Amino acid sequence: MNKKKLPVFGLDILWPYLKPYIGIMTSMVLLGLVGSIMDIILPFFPDYAITHFIEQNTTNGMMRLTMIYIIALIISIIMNGISAYQACQMEMYVGRDLKNAIFEHLQTLSIGYYNQTNVGYLHSRVMSDTDRIGALISWNVMEAVWNLTYIIGAIVVMMYLRLRLALCIIILIPITGLLGGYFQRHLVALGRLMREINSRVTNLFNEGITGAMTIKTLTIEDDMDARFQKETAYMAKTAIMNGHMRGIFISMISFSGFVALALVLWIGGHLTRQGLMELGTLSVFMSYALGMMEPVRWIVRVISDLVTVQVNIERFDGVMKSVPDVKDTAEVEAIYGDHFNGKKENWETVSGHVTFDDVTFRYPDGSVNVLEHFSLDIPQGTMVAIVGETGAGKSTLVNLICRFFEPTAGRILLDGKDLRERSQLWLHSQIGYVLQTPHLFSGTILDNLRFGREDAPMSLIEDVIDRINAKAMIERFEDGYLTDVGEGGSRLSAGERQLVSFARALIVDPALFVLDEATSSVDTMTELDIQKAMEEVMKGRTSFVIAHRLSTIRRADLILVVDDGQIVERGTHQELLALKGRYFELYTRQYEQEANSAFESQTILI
Repeated sequence: MNKKKLPVFGLDILWPYLKPYIGIMTSMVLLGLVGSIMDIILPFFPDYAITHFIEQNTTNGMMRLTMIYIIALIISIIMNGISAYQACQMEMYVGRDLKNAIFEHLQTLSIGYYNQTNVGYLHSRVMSDTDRIGALISWNVMEAVWNLTYIIGAIVVMMYLRLRLALCIIILIPITGLLGGYFQRHLVALGRLMREINSRVTNLFNEGITGAMTIKTLTIEDDMDARFQKETAYMAKTAIMNGHMRGIFISMISFSGFVALALVLWIGGHLTRQGLMELGTLSVFMSYALGMMEPVRWIVRVISDLVTVQVNIERFDGVMKSVPDVKDTAEVEAIYGDHFNGKKENWETVSGHVTFDDVTFRYPDGSVNVLEHFSLDIPQGTMVAIVGETGAGKSTLVNLICRFFEPTAGRILLDGKDLRERSQLWLHSQIGYVLQTPHLFSGTILDNLRFGREDAPMSLIEDVIDRINAKAMIERFEDGYLTDVGEGGSRLSAGERQLVSFARALIVDPALFVLDEATSSVDTMTELDIQKAMEEVMKGRTSFVIAHRLSTIRRADLILVVDDGQIVERGTHQELLALKGRYFELYTRQYEQEANSAFESQTILI
């Protein structure tokens, strides 16, 4: 993919995020300018003291000079301190706004984007890249004002005081800059390598935590530990190399400063002894000789930083320019609202009549049509079951109904209207989706039950819990509804998470239900209880059930059999059994497996 060259170090991309803080930036620049000027002036105080007090062997007026010097120091400290505070504000504000912008944009992207994008990649874009951009923009502005003003001011003053001596110091600046550039290139390369290694270490650490159960059941602790230690050892080696190179770089800059000081003492000493230059002026040159090399080091470093931050800006911009596969038109958003601000007063009531009208579909990253000229009319209140082997493509229809993907050709209608003529937010608010592996958010059980409907009263919540026979589960916890579920629901069992997820979907009171093997994680008795509740709550609602246990969908109004991404059979339970085709094969095989399992269990008990 060819990346467009970013003008002025990506300023066109960052300007919308910098513009709100132009006042802070202006103040920071002005204060930094004043502070830098004060730092240029300060060496003249020792010059004055040497010329008028030490050489004159008198202390008359010394107290007044000291007080003025202290005031100048205080002004310099205050100006630099306020400027640094404002740089910190800029860093935090810009970083915050970049994070908010990219996170908000991620909420608008389609499911297909997340299927193709690594979580670690997105985490790095949201956290690391935005932090680096915010830090470099803010602190580099402040430091640029100070360092450039100091270098220019010091050079002008030295050339005014003694041109020959000034040229001896100035000639060291480009030499130091070239040597610094050599070291900085190596430091940048090592820095990139360290970030890459750190990313791998973070990924291994994440896998070690999230995959703890799998690691233990496979007994691969030693292998995971060896992989982690290998990466951390490489990271330590690279960090030591980076520190060694940085130490040489800093020492070289210090050495340049001492070379400049030595030249000042040597040449300036001769001039002073010959009476061609005052001793106080020599002290001014000594101060500038020591002070100028640090700004030179900063210039070398910041040029490298501005080059490397290009990568961060490009990666941030790459995410921000990602276009969702599914997008509402401007006309639809004008009527129904966008992802974040729904115009609920314009939202129609849904009855649940779904129609597939000559639908052809291919996944964005695929090359083969999953559906071809597929048509199906699903009246309101119909229970549609979708069955097939694992990986057969059972979720395709559900993904299209939920508008996670758009048809390649044809239309999907809800109550006679194309889904593309209504907003995604409106559609998703009408769907209760229960996943095979439900996700619970950090917080309490009550918090999770109210996701999707924050104003749900306790009477409704308790009624739903009763209807799915989950009251006993709530009562088992000491804190009841206020029990902390942990990260991702880790403190609850798989079955408990499924019950909470199912109740959460019911509380929203959706017009359409989608159950993606929703009872696969619960025991048989709980599954029977949920099935009874499903039969009650789904009366009059259109529902789509992806089922693994075929015995749970015998009462479905329509069963679709999926094989290799294609719908090969359709009909009721009895009709499909009579065909003695793919469904008959799946059903009889599963029936025999369940019968054998029950027989083995009874044998063990005997």
